[in-house]
Amino acid sequence: MSQVTITRFAKQINVSAEKLLTQLEDAGIEGKNKKDSLTDDEKMKLLESLQSNHARRMAVGHQITLKRKTTSEIKQTSRTGAARTVHVETKKRRTFVKRSAIEAQHAKETAKLAAEQAQRSAQKEAEQKRLGEEAKAREASEKAIQHAAMQVAEQARLEHEAQRTQREKDAEELATVETEAAVATEPADVQAATSAKAETEIQPDAPAPTPPETPPAPAGDGARKGKGKNKKGKGAGQGGRAELHVAKERRGKTRRKPMRKPGKISSTISDAHAFVKPTESVVHEVQIPETISVADLAQAMSVKAGEVIKAMMAMGSMVTINQLLDQDTAILVVEEMGHRAKAMADEDPEALLLAQNDQAQELKPRPPVVTVMGHVDHGKTSLLDTIRKSKVAGGEAGGITQHIGAYKVKLDKGEICFLDTPGHEAFSAMRVRGAKATDLVILVVAADDGVKPQTIEAISHARAADVPLIVAINKIDREQADVEKVKQELTHHEVVSEELGGDVLMNEVSALSGEGVDELLESVLLQAEVLDLKTRYDGPAGGQVVEARLDKGRGPVATVLVQRGTLRRGDTVLAGRESGRVRVLADDRGRPLQQAGPSTPVEIQGLAGVPVAGDDLLVVGDERKAREIALHRQGKYKEVKLAQQQKSKLESMLNRMEEERAKSLNLLIKADVQGSVEALSDALEKMSIDDVEVKVVHGMVGGITESDVNLAVASGAIIIGFNVRADATARKLIENEGVEVHYYNVIYDVLDVVKSRMSGMLSPIIKEKPVGLVEVRDVFKTPKIGAIAGSYVMDGAIKRNLPVRVLRDNIVIFEGAIDSLRRFKEDVNEVKSGFECGIGIKNYNDVKVGDQIEVFEIVETAQQL
Repeated sequence: MSQVTITRFAKQINVSAEKLLTQLEDAGIEGKNKKDSLTDDEKMKLLESLQSNHARRMAVGHQITLKRKTTSEIKQTSRTGAARTVHVETKKRRTFVKRSAIEAQHAKETAKLAAEQAQRSAQKEAEQKRLGEEAKAREASEKAIQHAAMQVAEQARLEHEAQRTQREKDAEELATVETEAAVATEPADVQAATSAKAETEIQPDAPAPTPPETPPAPAGDGARKGKGKNKKGKGAGQGGRAELHVAKERRGKTRRKPMRKPGKISSTISDAHAFVKPTESVVHEVQIPETISVADLAQAMSVKAGEVIKAMMAMGSMVTINQLLDQDTAILVVEEMGHRAKAMADEDPEALLLAQNDQAQELKPRPPVVTVMGHVDHGKTSLLDTIRKSKVAGGEAGGITQHIGAYKVKLDKGEICFLDTPGHEAFSAMRVRGAKATDLVILVVAADDGVKPQTIEAISHARAADVPLIVAINKIDREQADVEKVKQELTHHEVVSEELGGDVLMNEVSALSGEGVDELLESVLLQAEVLDLKTRYDGPAGGQVVEARLDKGRGPVATVLVQRGTLRRGDTVLAGRESGRVRVLADDRGRPLQQAGPSTPVEIQGLAGVPVAGDDLLVVGDERKAREIALHRQGKYKEVKLAQQQKSKLESMLNRMEEERAKSLNLLIKADVQGSVEALSDALEKMSIDDVEVKVVHGMVGGITESDVNLAVASGAIIIGFNVRADATARKLIENEGVEVHYYNVIYDVLDVVKSRMSGMLSPIIKEKPVGLVEVRDVFKTPKIGAIAGSYVMDGAIKRNLPVRVLRDNIVIFEGAIDSLRRFKEDVNEVKSGFECGIGIKNYNDVKVGDQIEVFEIVETAQQL
């Protein structure tokens, strides 16, 4: 459990020690001072207290203001060349309002608007009721109103003829007279229709309005020229509308419209634009692709991007508006915000092509694909050599298989395709690919060694792939061989032979002498016949990439297992994210082929890049289509990788401190095949411990190039070449930059060297080693030195240059160094056990008779993994 003092912890988190002590008291950690230490549990308790206090403050306050001040310098040069520096200080302040407060205020305003609308509706109903009660009164006063209107019309006609020569009159008075004239000259049916409107202004009990008295019109031009006619030529007495003419000075000017009264505004129009908050929340069904940005996700949910960022912050992720999210993260965010998420099913062009290829094809029997698995050095490759009558094991570095080997064997009763997988634990991923591509598994177990860890792992892989198992007990010709013991050990892992009532075929073989090999092959063919393996032989081929490498002279070379159809030279193939045309087609012995049928391992050349081992291979009829699919896969892979890199979570302060404290060993791996890169990367990264982290910054197939060296220089990494070497340009750069490069061909050596390097990076173990013990028997006082302890060496030896402790009643009361060491009158450097001496301790004069002086030394020991 790591501990740190309160003063040091306060400096690390950039707060004062007094403030930290106050926060500790609030968190329930009392009785601490600046020199006390904090444990991890107390740190976690402090962090939880701070988070809860922050949440309460956010719940109480409606808004928070953040201030930021930045300073910068601007250098200016005058005409004379003198330079001066201007200090610029920028202050920014941003206020964030709590959404719940805004929603509460909005709800209050909405309630207020609803109350006002209800009040207006009640007033309208009351007004309608009042109008209904006054309807009878309007009918009674209708005749009086009509009579008054006729008088107004007659008076208006007389006024029109009398005032033709009058040029000045008030505009408002003229508008009033014209309105009264218009009302007076309406027909009877129109007057009845508009009586409701007129009633609101003229009460039934009020007397009829009388026209204002005007002087009689003189007999002038109006009476002589107009002869009582209006502007359109109709007289007022003939039922035409009398029209008032304005003065010449005011013609062409617009009249001022009368102002509306406040009570005449319709409440319906004003309420039409009032905001009403929806009573139910809208739930959207969001289609989530494999990658989506934060902005697009917010748009799909019809919310602001800030809401999505806020939700992700609550979930523990800091994101930006343009950051890409993977499908799983986006689904969690959508569901967290109350919407329904649905993963978008991307088009799978390979499935469409595969469906087209598999339509209406005749199925025929095919040879079985058998994978040979087992522990390292149990004789897998040697057994396969005996079957193939070749010497592959002699060419393997260190006597172990480093790659997946694929071979096809022709027998009298048929053909069998064999896959030889490595047995070392670091090549577990390669064995998984071998189990997925196979029909049968031959588990090789040494009769003199029994069941080992890789044997158990091979059994697990076979069961996970749901593949039948055949056990080959090898090395039965050795003296230490015990077949029955092996069968008994296999029984513990649910691998029971037919002899013991199980369903697993077991054969006893010897890879060196060939004993029992024929019976093993017969068992394989018998099991394949039971499985009834069939596939199509016609049409485009399909298969799986078993291994891939980058050859300096031939380019990308892939070992492919054809699983269906027939692969021909010149076919356009698609392998994972790579495409190309098959330029060279060769079998497992390197002989050129024109075509290869199902269950046939071949090597192909012509791909644009090195595919990943385990990728599916498919023949595409259109080269352009294959190239488009490959580019689509590459872009999709980059998007997913970018989303995974951008994806980050908020970690606690303690975890960040631990990460900063840990050391890192950066490695750059270059290997001959893709499987070795994967195996080495997994094995090395699993070696990481708390104090030293092993990080593979880059892993690729091919030789060491100049760009690899530059990357190693930038990241401070060690280059590991596995069965590859550096070119001339890279070697020169390695020498100039001093980059550390190691070449290996056996994985054991790589693991041992990395483990040794990690041990050197570990902090040494500091221990105290006792050297001697002295008993004080007398004390002498000297004016220059002080107290001198007359002592007797009880155990060990006393050395002048080592630290000492003063013990009184077995309790340490002082720790320091020896100032003087004498025997009689001579200064000495060492006094051994059984002798007396005088000891003067630096800066300590309180030594007493009976005290013990312990001499010790500090020893540093390097840690070992």
